[in-house]
This record gives sequence, structure tokens and C-alpha cells, in this order.
Amino acid sequence: MRPILLIPFALFVLSACSKNNDTDTSSGSNNDSAPADTITTTSDYKQSMRDFVIGISKYAKAAHNGFIVVPQNGIELVTKNGESTGTPDTAYLNAIDANGQEDLYYGYDDDDVATPTSTINYLNPLLKISKNAGNTILVTDYCSTHSKMTDSYNKNNAQGYISFAADSRGLNDIPAFPSPIYAENTSAVTSIGQVKNFLYLIDPASGFNSKTAFINAVKATNYDLLITDLYFNNSAFTAAELAELKKKANGGTRLVISYMSIGEAEDYRYYWQTSWATTKPAWLDAENPDWKGNFKVKYWYSDWQKIIYGNDSSYTKKILNAGFDGVYLDIIDAFEYYEK
Repeated sequence: MRPILLIPFALFVLSACSKNNDTDTSSGSNNDSAPADTITTTSDYKQSMRDFVIGISKYAKAAHNGFIVVPQNGIELVTKNGESTGTPDTAYLNAIDANGQEDLYYGYDDDDVATPTSTINYLNPLLKISKNAGNTILVTDYCSTHSKMTDSYNKNNAQGYISFAADSRGLNDIPAFPSPIYAENTSAVTSIGQVKNFLYLIDPASGFNSKTAFINAVKATNYDLLITDLYFNNSAFTAAELAELKKKANGGTRLVISYMSIGEAEDYRYYWQTSWATTKPAWLDAENPDWKGNFKVKYWYSDWQKIIYGNDSSYTKKILNAGFDGVYLDIIDAFEYYEK
């Protein structure tokens, strides 16, 4: 999830496009379904993130045919040089099933504030590259004024994007507006390409007093796709609970995919070790000043990637075991931090 960053757009473009190299400089971590043993360096931060996502995709799809992989933000990765005029990176585009994008029309500078036209014009051509490659585009705009929420849905629909107007950046509630939900339908949704709307709710424990209350609230909706967390108050959702979450109120069925941050480590996750407070692993970097308890990671390090995928104790394996239909990968744009 992207915090609001009050920085000039020109700086954003500079950092996002600081690499200009159309050659494939793959670090090699995408060649197998598990991370390499000893990678600790990179010369291309964008390519290392592509390799990471591709590795997760290969591992997950080998275990579960049809598993959905959706990176959020970091849309520059769709081309080899990170620019809309660059050559599409087909290996990356083929490894993913959709792209998530925050703040396209509302929320880039502040919640409930229209995103600058320059930012929209920067993002849209890159999003179109992914869409034209066959990927679904899932946009989350942050706005709470009803007229702005309606505008968000209409503008995204005009582009062929599927969108969610989040009335809280905490992503811990089910918006009361619009009612009925945008593009409501009775379909049995079994693939990301069938999705016409979605609910992005990744902090259910702060919005609902129990798993049961959360499950019942979701079951009372008709969203085609739910993006949520693997855990509710450190308790993983079970296969039976996910089966309930996949039921739409009108008799249809929905997809449920799990959020997973791969560009930052979170100190409330099962993998966090208290010893890291005094003795940090080499891949663990500075705390994110905008999100307490979230720490930048040198995501190209094999030891971090092994926490995320490639073995039976990995985060991705836990998501697969629970019975989720896919994974929603966050902090894909971590390459910006290291390119600056």
C-alpha cells in the first residue's frame, strides 16, 4: 500500500526512469522455481525486481495451475528500460496476470484529491502496455466524496480498467457507497479476466471485531474479487473460511487473493525475529518513516527471497496451502528507493 508522498512529480519521474538500458540483465533468479543460493548484489534494481516477481510466479503456478499473480505499482517494470516508449518485457508480462495501481485518478497527493494530470499521463501509457499484453488492470483510488468515487469508477471504466474507490487508506472497511456496487453481477467468477469489480480490504482486524464478523460482512456483498490478508490477528484463514469468503450474496462466486509485501519486511509478520532489533540480517534496511514497523529490504538478496517463496516454510507456500486463488504483491516499486 502506497503512503501519500508529497514530492514533486518531476522527482518521481527522475527516480522511476533513472535506468535506461534495453538489454536483459537478468540476475538469474527467474531461471528456477526457487531463489538462487547466494545472490547478494545487483547492478539493475528494476531487473532484480522483475526476476523476483517471475520467480514467485513460476513457483506458485507450478504448485497451483491458474494461480493469479498481481504486482501492485512499479508499473515501469513492464518495459525493459522502464519507460512507456521502451520495449515490453515479455518475460515479466507473461509471468503476471494483472497489474494493481494505486492513486491513478484520486489519492496521489492526498486522499480525496484528484491526481495531477501529469501523473495520470505518465502512468496510463505504461498501464496500457500491460493491458495490451492481456493483463487485467486493477486500480485503487482513494476518495470518499460520493461524486469523486463515481468519477473514479467512470474514468477507470472508460480506460477498460477494473477499479475500487477506497474511502479509507487503511483499507479496513467495506464502503457503503455506491449501493449497489459498481458493475454488480451474478456471475461465478473463476478467472481474473472475468472480474468486473473488487474489494481491497487488507486490514480486517482493525475494522471487524472477529473473523466471523468479517466473513459474514464480505458474504453479504457481491464483489467479484476480494484482496485481503492471509491473517486476521495473526490467525491464518483456513480453507473452510476461504470457501465462505468466496460466496457472493447473490449466489455467484468470487476470487480471493492474498496480500503479500515483497519490497518491505513487516515486524508483525510470522517471519520476524526479535533478534533483528540488535543484529540485523544483511538484507534488512531502514524503517519506512511513513509506515512504522515496515522496513526496506534489499529484495535481491536470496535470504530475503527464501522467506517469500521457494520452500515449504515460505510466505507464498502458506498462501498456497490456505487455498487462496492468487497473490497481490506490494512494494514492487521498492526499486525507486535504491535507484535514488
